Amino acid sequence: MLQKDGFFRRQRDERRDENLFRQTPPPATPAPAPAAIATPAPSVPAEKTDERKEARLVVGPDIKMKGAEISDCDTLVVQGRMEATLDSRVLEINEHGVFQGTIAVDQATIHGRFEGELTVRKQLIIEGTGKVSGKIRYAKISIKEGAELAGEVAVLDKSQANVSVTPRRAVA
Repeated sequence: MLQKDGFFRRQRDERRDENLFRQTPPPATPAPAPAAIATPAPSVPAEKTDERKEARLVVGPDIKMKGAEISDCDTLVVQGRMEATLDSRVLEINEHGVFQGTIAVDQATIHGRFEGELTVRKQLIIEGTGKVSGKIRYAKISIKEGAELAGEVAVLDKSQANVSVTPRRAVA
């Protein structure tokens, strides 16, 4: 059986012995500096593009997240369990996913379970395996056969439905 200290110590000792017998080369005289060559600077585009990638957060199937406040998230996909406050564009709760908390989104598709305060500015879709409970506000709703909906449910008035999350700009 190898002992870790002996094994590693032996390698260090061998390296030290190699360094003792190694001769150091004499210092080299510095080479003359090459003449400066003018190179054009890379062109920088005058316009900054407003394009950015979608900010997507996926809470995996074995993940439990508690007490989070999520901002600047375009799409949240919940496969595990999550307690949070969120203002986003899209919420997707998968079949085994659970979301508890307060959320305001443009669109929500729920296959799993939601408990809390849900405000959907455009469309709420509750699939057949979905269970939604709490204070629910929506502009449009689609409830599939087998879905469960309980709590205080109301339609958003037009002024609330038109308020949307402003997309964040990419910083260069």
